[in-house]
Amino acid sequence: MAEYVDIEQAIRMAGLRVVLPPGIPGPWAEAVKGILYVKKIPFVRVRHDRNNYAPLIRWTAQSSAPVMVYDDERPRSVWSDQLFLAERLQPEPALIPSIIEDRVLMFGLSNELCGETGFGWSRRLMLIHGAGTDPNASEEARRAMLAFGAKYGYSPGAAAAAPAKAAQVVSALAAQLKLQHSRGSRFLIGDTLSALDIYWAVFAALVEPLPESLCPMPAEFRRRYYCGDPLVRAATSPELLAHRDFIYHEYLELPVDL
Repeated sequence: MAEYVDIEQAIRMAGLRVVLPPGIPGPWAEAVKGILYVKKIPFVRVRHDRNNYAPLIRWTAQSSAPVMVYDDERPRSVWSDQLFLAERLQPEPALIPSIIEDRVLMFGLSNELCGETGFGWSRRLMLIHGAGTDPNASEEARRAMLAFGAKYGYSPGAAAAAPAKAAQVVSALAAQLKLQHSRGSRFLIGDTLSALDIYWAVFAALVEPLPESLCPMPAEFRRRYYCGDPLVRAATSPELLAHRDFIYHEYLELPVDL
């Protein structure tokens, strides 16, 4: 496992520090790590203590991870802000297209993956519902999960609507990839790697995680990450999963270092 410092240590440091959940391949966290890996930007990993949010709230005014903090600049906890910071710190290789039409498309599809009510958000509602209604879990565990879900607008109705929304996003990505292949491109946007390729590669774990040999994770997370919902599975083309593998093997760190 990678080395982490605690928040109090990180506050006294300069440079780039990234708050991450140790041992858990959360897609938003893996996206930040993937972007920094591609750009070869050094950073310090800061431990996200999920049992005590107070130090993180004092430092960043919020309780979620990942968070990027560079020198004395404001903390960045939103995926798009994190991407823009990485682009500024290391412009090459650029992960935001220079052509405006490609850029608009990339940010639109990326928001459907990473943004509020998007694919990741919808899958999280599904995970919360599954854990919060699991008859094999303790009453305490179910209550804790449903309390956590309140942060993301969980309700039984929202969870029931989530699979169709998640499938819609995956279908759009499958159509985009098919169009790109017809143009002779191996990438989701244009002819080079973009942030969208990285976002799909890491968020695909919420459909089908990488093998244990490439991404070790707690068995409970692996079980819950795998998506058996028929709508989402039907929308996930073999080509999309193959694209995930292509991006990981050609551009991202393997095995995943948690």
